[in-house]
Formats: sequence, structure tokens, C-alpha cells
Amino acid sequence: MDFIQFSKSIPVRGVYDVIVAGGGVAGAAAALSAARHSKKVLLLEKSTMLGGLATMGLINFFVPMCDGRGHQIIFGMAEEFLRLSVLHGYDTIPENWQKDLTPEERAKGPRYMTQYSPYILAMQFTELLHKAGVTILFDCSACHPVMNGTHCDGIITDSKSGLEFYGAKMVIDTTGDCDVLRRSGMPTVTGQNYFTYIGRQVTLDSCRRAAETGRAHHAIVNINGGSIDLYGHSQPADVPLFTGTTAESVSDYLIRNQLLLLSRLKETDRLSREVTTLPAMPQFRTTCRIDGDYTLKEEDKFLHFEDSVRGRHVHLFPGEGEMDFTELFDALRAVSYAHGVYFELSRSSPTGPETAEKAFAFWQNAVHSPQLPDAIP
Repeated sequence: MDFIQFSKSIPVRGVYDVIVAGGGVAGAAAALSAARHSKKVLLLEKSTMLGGLATMGLINFFVPMCDGRGHQIIFGMAEEFLRLSVLHGYDTIPENWQKDLTPEERAKGPRYMTQYSPYILAMQFTELLHKAGVTILFDCSACHPVMNGTHCDGIITDSKSGLEFYGAKMVIDTTGDCDVLRRSGMPTVTGQNYFTYIGRQVTLDSCRRAAETGRAHHAIVNINGGSIDLYGHSQPADVPLFTGTTAESVSDYLIRNQLLLLSRLKETDRLSREVTTLPAMPQFRTTCRIDGDYTLKEEDKFLHFEDSVRGRHVHLFPGEGEMDFTELFDALRAVSYAHGVYFELSRSSPTGPETAEKAFAFWQNAVHSPQLPDAIP
């Protein structure tokens, strides 16, 4: 392959505490968390809306937030975003999760999950981050990290303003493709993606259903190019798996799917339906990841590793062991945890009242903020 040398003076546009590259759900969460910790945050998004696959990718579905036995097990920022997604748009939250029921009663019905309006959620993300003080740059790509040894000093961006540099104390790669990490020299592993492409359309039948149910979202139904599931069942033998990490791979995926979808549309009555939306990004799930020291496998469960941290099971008073409770509480605050904080003082029954008072004082000193709920020692 031939190469050219490229040299250009690039203006420095600003310096931030945190730069988040990629405005999908993970990027929105990272930027919001940093802003809630009073950091100066810049969020770079190469498209014109936030949310990534969850919005412009049309994968508008929150997977189950419960254990299947009637207990909600996922809270924090995931729950906050779920509630945000249905605040001004439709939802499909099952009735057993909208009522005050016991876990046993809830377990008899569907699990806690929902669909939502992808475009309303995108705008909700914009409002949420804007109010939090996050600087958002749309239509702006994180082109290349500027490295100082193993530390990233900032990002070169490309936008309508041209090439520019933004410095940062910390850069977070939430591109979904390891774009920043990969270009920094970090070892990565390329994935494989199946032949899946889901768009949206309205039909005369779906419009009639929407009118009958009084729910406008019933007018919108799926339409497919490739329709292979997450596990690759029935992947066509003559269609390659897509890496999604090159322009050629992305283009091949889009051309194949759009031509297939068009061929199917040609077989339908042109006046009976209208395509409303095509995904504004490839619907890839596994493009690129960091190459870690070890990848856990299903067969590793219950396996003891020789390099595991060894220790003794000892009950200590909070703060006397190795756990940093200040960082723990910071992490809870970052994910919008809004439930109880408890200390188990199982070996302190002889001095119960005094120990409980001491534990409560420790908690107050460690939290540093009234945002977390009251502790119950």
C-alpha cells in the first residue's frame, strides 16, 4: 500500500476535564456522570442526534430489568434512562410493573421491559445533558487521539470547522467501535456481525390498528432487509460476516441490505405502505473491543484462578479494611442510585447502639454529599 505524509497546523479550541467520544447511551451516561461530578465535559457525536443504536439505530428496546421472579435488579442510571425514554412518548411497560404488587404477583406476568420512541429519547438526552452543563458537538468526529506516551492528551476532531484539537485530562472512548483506543495503538479484537437490517414503515393495516387502539405507535411496524437474529441463525452462506471497522465493510453491509429491502418493497402495493425510517447507522453489535489479558467463557463459572486475590473472610468495621467507601459512594452517585445504603454489623451485637452510631458517623463522613439516600446502619 502506498502512503502519503500529511502535516497541518491544527488550532487548539479548548481544554476540558473530560472528553467523551461517541454520543450513544454509554456516551450520554459517561458525560452525564462526569458533569454531575462538576467536571467540564465535552461530548463528541459524529451524527446529528444522541443515543446511538438505541435511537438512530432503531434498537428502541430496554431489555428486562428484573430477574424473572418479580424482583427488579437493575436500577441507577439504566432505570433513570428507561423512565426518561417514556416520559413524553409511548411505552410498553407491562401492567404488572405499573402497579404496586408483590414480587410473587409480578412474577406471574411479563418481565419489566419496554419499547419507546427513539427520536423522543434522542431529544430527551440532548435536554438532559444540556441542562447538566455538557458541551455537545454534533456532526463532529473524533478523528485521532494525541498521545503522550500512554496518556491521551486530547482529540483531533473533524467537523464543518475543519480539523481542530481539544485537550483533556481524561478521554473516554464510547464510540462503540474502539475508534479512539484502536487508533492510539491499544491492542483490539475485531468482531463479526450478521446480516440484520431493520427499518420502519406504516401500512394501511397498521394505521387502522392505531386508530382502533388509540395508540399512534401501532401505526409504525418493522420492515427488514437481512433478518438474521443475534445468534446468527440462518446467516446466508453467500453473505459474509461484517467487521464494521472499515469503510468497505460498512458500505457492503448497507448496499446489500438496502437493495434487498428495496426488492421486497417492489413486490408490495406502492399505495398501501410508506417507509418512514431507515436506520441512520449500521446495526452492528460486535465491531471491535479491547484485547484483554483473558476473556471469560461460559465454562469458567465456578473456576478458581491461581492469580485471584487471596484473603481471609473477616468482618471488619466499615473503613478498617481495604475497601474505599468514598469511591464506592461516588460510583453509586454516578449511576443515580436512589435506594438504601446498608452496613452489616454482624459481629457487633454486644455494642450494638454504640457501633451503629459510629457506623452512621462514618457513612456521613464518607459520602460528602446529600444526594445519596439516608443510610440505615
